[in-house]
Amino acid sequence: MRATKRAALAAAMVAVIFTALMPVVSPANAADQAKPGLFVNLTTDDTWSAAKAIYFAHEKALKNGHKPVAIWLNVRAVYLADRKRPSHVHGLLRESNMSIQDMLSAFIEDGGTVIMCGACSQAAGLTKDDYIDGVQMGSWDLVSGILFDPNVKTLSW
Repeated sequence: MRATKRAALAAAMVAVIFTALMPVVSPANAADQAKPGLFVNLTTDDTWSAAKAIYFAHEKALKNGHKPVAIWLNVRAVYLADRKRPSHVHGLLRESNMSIQDMLSAFIEDGGTVIMCGACSQAAGLTKDDYIDGVQMGSWDLVSGILFDPNVKTLSW
């Protein structure tokens, strides 16, 4: 019996020590812990692929509390935000008649970041004035600040 009491006492002490060392996560603390951000590397001007990438970034990440959420338009994707270039409206987007530019604008209005590759823009013959409102021209500091943030995940399209 004495060994059983010692074992029970030792188990209780281990439980107390373990509980004391665990971080306290209350509902208030859990709410303060931000969801990881998302950096979408979008390289294509294919509107079907682009619509999927923008939809995912906006509807699945940004609207579910992930922050920051950024879409980096580079290579041929720079054409997607050109205000003079109409985009095809695909499948599910046809009902709402949203173009790629409309999707990007709604994403920006809800707090998303659209970053344009400067070198790719130059190669495409586009400038900031050619893009829809709210697009940010990329710089190393802007891109690397999000891309290399340990709390941001990267997804490529």
